[in-house]
Amino acid sequence: MVKAELIKKSPLRIFEKSTHGGVGKGNIGIIAARNGVGKTACLVHIATDQLFQGKHVIHVSFSSNTSHIISWYEDIFQEIAGRRNLEEAMQIHDEIIKNRVIMNFSQQGISIEQIIKSLESMISQGAFAADCIIFDGYSFSQGDPDDFDRLKQFAARLQLELWFSASLPDEEYETDERGIPTVFLPYIDKTAILITMNPAKGHIRLELKKDHDLADTQDLHLKLDPKILLITEEA
Repeated sequence: MVKAELIKKSPLRIFEKSTHGGVGKGNIGIIAARNGVGKTACLVHIATDQLFQGKHVIHVSFSSNTSHIISWYEDIFQEIAGRRNLEEAMQIHDEIIKNRVIMNFSQQGISIEQIIKSLESMISQGAFAADCIIFDGYSFSQGDPDDFDRLKQFAARLQLELWFSASLPDEEYETDERGIPTVFLPYIDKTAILITMNPAKGHIRLELKKDHDLADTQDLHLKLDPKILLITEEA
């Protein structure tokens, strides 16, 4: 399969159609799940899809060790390329990794303004024309909803799409009438897309809880396959 066909047939085209074009420039998306369910796999699949399209991605990790992030990208690229019989896979691999940067921060002891300044420096002074920034491992319990205002301004100014992973409590948690976990309510008005990941029989369902400012949300008909750690279409 050639790259253009792989992009066209990606299950993420279903996501874009269901969410009226996806997150969109200047906006924030959140993927939420309990620990160990597959948030990072989803984020890396989204980022890899962007890379296939020739876009530039910055992956911000709040983990102390980023070596596992590189492994995620390698594993997911190989899984996509192998399942789709991608032509010239290694040549494409070498091309797209030039469009990816991994940055590491500790959420403690650093302000969101400092993080934004570092990202802006990478984009402007480092001449890295980012299209999408992934924030992996951000703690919403330690965060400040006002930070999302600053991030939205930053995203709008540089025309970026921002994606966050968010951990849900391991125990039962409350939701509002829309099914949005109450832990995210201070952030929800600043968020364009909210997806929760929920274990089902043999897979993890991706459920759309917020779609921009629309009152009703569509069923994504997407899942995370835990065997191959890719987003796929539900049968």
